[in-house]
Amino acid sequence: MSTTALTVDLNSDMGEGFGAYAMGHDAAILDLVSSANVACGFHAGDPQIMAATFAMAKDKGVAVGAHPGFPDLWGFGRRNMAFSLAEIERLVAYQIGAAQALSAYAGHPITHVKAHGALGNLTQTDAGVAQAVCRAIKAVDPTLVCLVIALGHQARIAAEMGLSARSEIFADRAYTEEGHLVSRTLPGAVIHDPELAAARVVRMVRAQGIETLSGRLLDCPVDSICVHSDTPAAVQIAACVRRTLEQQDIAITGFA
Repeated sequence: MSTTALTVDLNSDMGEGFGAYAMGHDAAILDLVSSANVACGFHAGDPQIMAATFAMAKDKGVAVGAHPGFPDLWGFGRRNMAFSLAEIERLVAYQIGAAQALSAYAGHPITHVKAHGALGNLTQTDAGVAQAVCRAIKAVDPTLVCLVIALGHQARIAAEMGLSARSEIFADRAYTEEGHLVSRTLPGAVIHDPELAAARVVRMVRAQGIETLSGRLLDCPVDSICVHSDTPAAVQIAACVRRTLEQQDIAITGFA
């Protein structure tokens, strides 16, 4: 029997307020995660929120990354938008640059990039979009890690382009039999029960695979677990996931 210790990153998307409007429970969740993905001003966030979030993550010893999305404040970046692949590439490059500037300003440089919402979902199913995102990362800073949706095109394309990629699963989202996220418009798409989410995460980390709605496991690397900070029970889910992983001798550690 192997004695290799299991480790996994625990991440959350944050900095997703705008101006006077707050979103999520960033301070509490930063006490629980090892990586944070910070909105870059297009689907959410602004320079003040970005700088404050990077500084708070630095104080708590949490690695940070850019979280670029479609320019869709109204829809929180969760709607597909009709941009060309070249336009997507430049939109992502622009947002990485903003994150690099504000993280450097806060004294806590970014180490990774994770596409948000509809853009992130497209990288799983659309090879052209996945390549556009990877091209933007490589052009701006090829040392940045690509945090990608498991079983999507981006992990393969990142490897082909010489980039480092880490695959993530979602603690609070259900999966279809194809390994895609269940649409938020459907019942059961979001998991609100912390104990249910935590038990499911442990199974997926141990099996190195995605658990579908039917309980089937689809083989894939599981390098990172995401808990969405805007889920109503986000803090409770993150705390329960972390506690349960540690009880199962699975260490929480950043991937960068």
